[in-house]
Amino acid sequence: MVAENAHPLDSEAKSAMARAMSEPLAPADCTTMTEVRTGVDDVDRELVVLLARRFGYMDAAARIKTDRDTVRDEARKAEVLANVARHAAAAGLDPDRLTTVWDVLVEQSIAHEMAAWDILNSAG
Repeated sequence: MVAENAHPLDSEAKSAMARAMSEPLAPADCTTMTEVRTGVDDVDRELVVLLARRFGYMDAAARIKTDRDTVRDEARKAEVLANVARHAAAAGLDPDRLTTVWDVLVEQSIAHEMAAWDILNSAG
């Protein structure tokens, strides 16, 4: 028996919920904000995994570099940002927007590497 003010889900709502709980749809196939948000959340989870891998390389760099002054490498930063701009343009994305995001990523990567370098090279 259904309570007086309860509304059972209709078949369309049940279908939308099932889709939202399964694999995310391709962006072009999304018809609801729930589907869009599910896709974005999935991409965010994937990005975190990739960022953990990237920061692992920063840990390796901290282990390999013998001089703290070499952690910040402006020429390498410029190269990374140029690469991102080129890849963004090839993917049909705004290079300026992505280089802005990557500038923050690179600065955070440098901060992570500095902290790792300091821990690895602390006297004690």
